[in-house]
Amino acid sequence: MSFIIALDQGTTSSRSVVYNTQGQVIASAQKTFKQFFPKPGLVEQDPLEIWTSQLSTMVEAITKAHIDPKDIKGIGITNQRETTIVWDKNTGKPIYPAIVWQDRRTTEFCDDLNRKGLGEKIQKKTGLQIDPYFSATKIKWILDHVPNARKKAKNGDLLFGTVDTWLIYQLTGGKIHATDPSNASRTLLYDLKKKAFCEELCDLFDIPICMLPEIKPSASHFGDCSMQLLHHRIPITGVVGDQQAALFGQACIDKGTAKITYGTGCFILMNIGESIEYSRHRMLTTVAWQIEDRITYALEGSVFVGGAAVQWVKDGLGIIKSSVDIELLAASVSSTDGVLFIPALTGLGAPHWDPKAKGAIFGITRGTKSAHIALATLQGIAFLVFDVVEAMQKDASIPLKTMRVDGGVSKSDLMLQFQADLLQIEIQRPESQEMTAQGAAFMAGLGAKVYTSLDALKKLATVEKTFHPDQNLKLQDLKDRYHKAIELIKALEKDHDAP
Repeated sequence: MSFIIALDQGTTSSRSVVYNTQGQVIASAQKTFKQFFPKPGLVEQDPLEIWTSQLSTMVEAITKAHIDPKDIKGIGITNQRETTIVWDKNTGKPIYPAIVWQDRRTTEFCDDLNRKGLGEKIQKKTGLQIDPYFSATKIKWILDHVPNARKKAKNGDLLFGTVDTWLIYQLTGGKIHATDPSNASRTLLYDLKKKAFCEELCDLFDIPICMLPEIKPSASHFGDCSMQLLHHRIPITGVVGDQQAALFGQACIDKGTAKITYGTGCFILMNIGESIEYSRHRMLTTVAWQIEDRITYALEGSVFVGGAAVQWVKDGLGIIKSSVDIELLAASVSSTDGVLFIPALTGLGAPHWDPKAKGAIFGITRGTKSAHIALATLQGIAFLVFDVVEAMQKDASIPLKTMRVDGGVSKSDLMLQFQADLLQIEIQRPESQEMTAQGAAFMAGLGAKVYTSLDALKKLATVEKTFHPDQNLKLQDLKDRYHKAIELIKALEKDHDAP
């Protein structure tokens, strides 16, 4: 029997999942690791701990599965994107901690680039916004602040990689320095049209292009796992960034298909096919994946708060003991009784892009109960997602027929039914919630020729439940009220900032 192992390297933990060729989970292992917060806005990780935690889960998952490593046909890697690691080419040791995607230390530099009017030019090349989120300004910061780093980089003695590249380098014993387009396109250095790293952008950010990894198709042979690790040379045959992996794992392979991941925040990705579409609503245009010589693109929008709103209801308000309790409490009332919650607890993401906005609960009376707030919380998450999906459809001019979902909050039937009603789109929840790992496994299976077509993968992505929109439900008044509330909280912060 043949197997595939997916390495799912996330922001707070490393996971490994062993699959059979029917897409069934055989065994898994997970290990958390530390994040460091040296100052407000700064987030760092230890690259060596990222590697050792991932390696230990890989060994543990294979041991739990009771399989021979020689039966593993491919390793798939999926990873937290944008997180930046720079290491010495000669020693293999990092010269600075990994700067995590959430880190905001380069905000001032990004603001300066935006003031210079470079935003549109960079969007046309990369599909991205100028923001500390992406890797380029993080690399520049390391080169500017670590003694002798810039000199070493110019001499070709330093290597850069996102987490996928770092894992490939470690797995292959330092032989391979490579990435795939889904990760390369998150660096702010990748030219979408040229399908390569851009020298002009490297010059703009003062980054020697020799630091950057080779770009290989997402489903391809990246190299072999060192004999010293598992006593067998397992090929690395699939690499894809975490959100794109979830899109692929959900079998959103056709143009116009999309997925929502309801995690701490919400990530919405839509497959827009093989043509580049630039957003008019400040969505991101990104590479979804590359298979052979064909690149598929996606529009991406993020909502800053999803499951975090439920967590706040639990920890901040104390009206539920566990996050899963919100469903039962919310279902105990037939409506919010006029309560409207805008969960902008860390600002507003796409398409509003107002980091200063604050959350607000409207419509409270003496009759308001905790259940009304619980239901309004689930509806508030759905409203924020609605705005992103609506903007995406305008950008791509593609009518969505179905939406795949995953993530913790997607376990709420109540919220998903409301989401379907709002969007007037069929919502499908998969049987498996391991979408990022599943996407990496699917990609590795393609790269290893275990799967011979994309159609074969569609059959493996099974649906647990479908939520059909109620076409008779009239929600326009509620939508109008929600959008008035959004404008009000934006205006409140503008008034607050006024002298």
